[in-house]
Amino acid sequence: MATLAERMVGAARLDAGTYEEVEADTGATGQAALVVIISSICLAIGAQLGAGLLGLVLMSVFRLIGWYVWALVTYLIGARLMPTTRTEADVGQLLRTLGFASTPGVLAVFAVIPGLGSVVNVVVGIWMLVAMVIAVRQALDYDSTARAVGVVVIGFILYLVVAALAGMVISGLGGAPAPAPATP
Repeated sequence: MATLAERMVGAARLDAGTYEEVEADTGATGQAALVVIISSICLAIGAQLGAGLLGLVLMSVFRLIGWYVWALVTYLIGARLMPTTRTEADVGQLLRTLGFASTPGVLAVFAVIPGLGSVVNVVVGIWMLVAMVIAVRQALDYDSTARAVGVVVIGFILYLVVAALAGMVISGLGGAPAPAPATP
């Protein structure tokens, strides 16, 4: 069994074998969550959020929730709506593979270097997207990378819709004006 660091390097190298390994290792879900947290912290530092420790913790919590939602949406689309005859997957397999697909986000910390921020963010974003496609392809046992791209694109659109709706609900709960006092 590979170490966390070895798995992160394999995931960053887009090695299909690494994604197969974490897919099969039910004990790797905690490692995948740790990768999401590390990536979240590096992305926040690279974005120079300056929100302090509480901001880093909140970003990590929100990214962990997003990771779970993303895995669930991807499972529903890929394993239920667009399966192949070979597709055998569960949400846990997608959690593990998609968690490790966030590994390139660690390099977002280099976006703090003056003049490199935009380039680093574009490279890291594309790299993470490609890693997600490989993670989906391996977790859903697809022969076709194009099918995995389709699942990722459809899933991302649905994820954005869910996130927008959640944002509207949250802002509606916190931003509702107080009722006017009753007049006698």
